[in-house]
Amino acid sequence: MENLSSSCHLFSLLVFNTLFALFSRNSIAAESIKAEQSIDDTQFIVSAAHKFELGFFNEPKSSNNKYLGIWYKGIPNNAVVWVANRDNPIVNSSATLKFKEDGNLVVVDQTGEAFWSSNSARSVRNPVAQLLDSGNLVLRDSDSSSEDYEWQSFDHPSDTLLPGMKLGWDSKTGLNKKLTTGEFILSVDIDGLPQLAIRKGNKTIVKGGPWFGHGGPKGSQDYVANFVYNASFEISFSFTDLTSGPSRLVLNSAGSLVHYAWRNEENDWHTSFTLEAEGCNDYELCGNFGVCSSSVTASCSCLDGFEERTTQNFSDGCVRKDPEICGKGEGFKMIRDVKWPDSTGDLVKMKLGSGLDCQMECLTNCSCLAYGVLKIPNVGPGCVSWFHKLIDISFVRDVGSGEDLYLRVAASELETKKKSKKKLIVGVVVPTISVMVFLALISLFIIRNKRRSRGNNEVAAIETPIQENELEMPISTIEVATNHFSISNKIGEGGFGPVYKGRLSCGQEIAVKKLGESSEQGLQEFKNEILLISQLQHRNLVKLLGFCIHKQETLLIYEYMPNKSLDYFLFDVQRRCLLTWPMRIQIIIGIARGLLYLHRDSRLRIIHRDLKAANILLDGEMKPKISDFGMARMFGETQMETKTKRIVGTYGYMSPEYAIDGCFSFKSDVYSFGVVLLEIISGKKNKGFFHPEHQLNLLGHAWNFWSEGRAIELIDDTLVGHVQEFEALRYINIGLLCVQRRSEERPIMSSVLFMLENDEMQLILPQKPGFYEERFIYDYDSSLGDQLTSISNNVTVTLVDGR
Repeated sequence: MENLSSSCHLFSLLVFNTLFALFSRNSIAAESIKAEQSIDDTQFIVSAAHKFELGFFNEPKSSNNKYLGIWYKGIPNNAVVWVANRDNPIVNSSATLKFKEDGNLVVVDQTGEAFWSSNSARSVRNPVAQLLDSGNLVLRDSDSSSEDYEWQSFDHPSDTLLPGMKLGWDSKTGLNKKLTTGEFILSVDIDGLPQLAIRKGNKTIVKGGPWFGHGGPKGSQDYVANFVYNASFEISFSFTDLTSGPSRLVLNSAGSLVHYAWRNEENDWHTSFTLEAEGCNDYELCGNFGVCSSSVTASCSCLDGFEERTTQNFSDGCVRKDPEICGKGEGFKMIRDVKWPDSTGDLVKMKLGSGLDCQMECLTNCSCLAYGVLKIPNVGPGCVSWFHKLIDISFVRDVGSGEDLYLRVAASELETKKKSKKKLIVGVVVPTISVMVFLALISLFIIRNKRRSRGNNEVAAIETPIQENELEMPISTIEVATNHFSISNKIGEGGFGPVYKGRLSCGQEIAVKKLGESSEQGLQEFKNEILLISQLQHRNLVKLLGFCIHKQETLLIYEYMPNKSLDYFLFDVQRRCLLTWPMRIQIIIGIARGLLYLHRDSRLRIIHRDLKAANILLDGEMKPKISDFGMARMFGETQMETKTKRIVGTYGYMSPEYAIDGCFSFKSDVYSFGVVLLEIISGKKNKGFFHPEHQLNLLGHAWNFWSEGRAIELIDDTLVGHVQEFEALRYINIGLLCVQRRSEERPIMSSVLFMLENDEMQLILPQKPGFYEERFIYDYDSSLGDQLTSISNNVTVTLVDGR
């Protein structure tokens, strides 16, 4: 029996050891290995805080190709951030990481053949290889200081950049560190002005723009880009992580640089930034002297003073209208907020020193095409001049985050602008319009007095004429502010025409709406803006500063809103998370106060008729201002409702009674406000809303959730955990009250604002919304077809960019 028992014990032990060897990967319970130690392909080491692991892996997993790598610990699918023998895998053999006699690390197969080595130039007497919590594998002498490394993996990146890891040139190591993936290379150009570049073989496909510690590609809400420029010691790019979890920049197999941040709640990587060869990032897309601008899609145009080649292919670039730019009275035009031209090698020259006159530096050299002014941290001011060609220029999307470029142009181009000044009429109101407006106002004044004399209590909508001096703004001032309406100052365009950003001599930023000559909508909007918004003063209404008219051309001057419109943030996957819950409440209440002012508290009782997320502009503090009064209508003191045959507005925000019958009232704006409120809460757009389980729009979706007691699920995913449930439900309740089908069931704006600002007020339950389904048109009688057609034919076109 004893022999049998002993045999069973030995058999069990043999089976256990066999299974253990087959199925286990053994940590050596340390963050480092020392001389005489090694790890095989069943073992791995872990950094001190258990953030990273180092060991062998197979790629693909089903293959026999073995690599030594580093990956995030505990992340599904082992996100590998560094590979030692990436181009030389061990095939069909066991693998070992150990030390060579000179102290270098080496990866060998079972025959002892080396597949990779650290190849430090110096021998290490008592070597230690340590995996740091930064993801850096370092080799040092155990007798030296902890940061005196003989070799480190951060100096030899593969396709991934980790926080704190640097790309670029380092005088200490003599290395120019790059990311590589297949044919693609991401590097920092150090010949000329430093700039990130992605190349496919020898062909440049993307350049991030020149920088000196301030420019270059921007980061995102998840990380901040860092640039170091010191020509004697270091020229590098790195990034600082702003998240609490793992983060990495990866050059993928398509040649795109992508930032990933790990989201525990989603158990997946979140993409927050991509630099790729698409749109205006496509190198040389617009050719020589071309400039790229991007809103929805990228488009090319020529720089001021240039025109398209006859080939009509923008990649061939542009040519000068007047080539006389040397000693012929030439000068410069400033182009604002651009990514500077490619600044490689002999395309650029830089001169440092105080007291430099950058314009004169360029002007005295006939080969100089443009110049820029820079200030290098810890170095001082300097001038940059460009020669031979100007390529890869684009307007930046975020106004104020680009650079100023001074373009050399012929004297004839400067003369053209001077002549155009004389043609435009200086002042606010030209005689014709002045007489028309004055007569109209006098007529209204007379009518009002007659009605009063008859005992009629109804008052005229406009009580006092516009004071000329209040809106007077000379055209010369506007031209200087907008750099003569340069394309570089253009920030958007709608059905009425382009909009330009400008800066007055006092420093105030303005937005200038230049209405199209043939735009009927623009002309009507112009009249409404002058007669309505010029007399409105409220912190939640965009302010009209002035206007100017010349023949068929009209200009409206507004205060500039740096944070663009609400829809720019609300309906963008990445930017939406910037709208915190307190910020959204501030926006909702601000819109409500603005509407209440229009409906009740202003001298003119006004219905906006086109309230939507795109018409809510955001100032520097993200406070809302209602804009675009082109569709607005005035009501008398006792007037409550009217009807129109011409229905204008935006589908998705129009109330049922207005869209179907043309009836509008103050309750029409309340309906639109309810839609905007629900969009702000959910982060989703009413028009075009899609859900796999039904065909309802956002209003119907919200109503279903409310009816089923699941309204809290309507909340934007980015707000989960950051808002109290009772408060969110209260705002959803108010939103549904505003979008009820029958106008008489909706509250007035004074009641809405009271409900928003008083948490203790008991709310009534809402009824089913109007336009419950997305395609509501088919729910109504076909005899209304003509009216419904006007909905799609007269939708307003509004700006996405800030005004």
